[in-house]
Amino acid sequence: MVTARRGKTATGGEDPTQPKGPRVLKKYPNRRLYDTQTSSYITLADVKKMVLEGEVFEVRDAKSGEELTRSILLQIILEEEMGGMPMFSTPLLAQIIRFYGHAMQGLMGAYLEKNLQAFGEMQARFAEQSKGAGFDPQLWSQFMSGQAPMMQGLMGNYLEQSKNLFLQMQEQFQSAGNIFPGMPGFPPQPPKK
Repeated sequence: MVTARRGKTATGGEDPTQPKGPRVLKKYPNRRLYDTQTSSYITLADVKKMVLEGEVFEVRDAKSGEELTRSILLQIILEEEMGGMPMFSTPLLAQIIRFYGHAMQGLMGAYLEKNLQAFGEMQARFAEQSKGAGFDPQLWSQFMSGQAPMMQGLMGNYLEQSKNLFLQMQEQFQSAGNIFPGMPGFPPQPPKK
């Protein structure tokens, strides 16, 4: 299920005109998506628009009821990567694939999720701060394209800090093996001479 903002009233309570629970999309065997809220068929472009607008929804198989939201979101990412300017390089995708089945798979997923969440929050704060400056999205895009080296430097510094934090965590994990020798999940201590 994709979660995001919900409609609120002026007093801060839930808007009674908003449906309770997530919006349900049903996927039929003919690959068509049916929106149960609007009682109409929709496309992946419509689902992408829902994601961009922060709509709460889930995709279910029309026959079995199986959860398919992740599959549909991956389809949207694939379409975006195939057209225009891809976000993921080939080496990055290969690295992600290498984490599947690895002991660090769960940690990697959480790490990516938290970093994307932090990046999204930074982006939202920056956009909010620049509202008063009269930047519209198109002007902002032009400005940012001219600032690519600066932004790459900022992102490089951010990633370096993330790497250092991860290395510190790894060192602490290894030293925990000395505190709890023989405990499952901790590296074994080297034999004493």
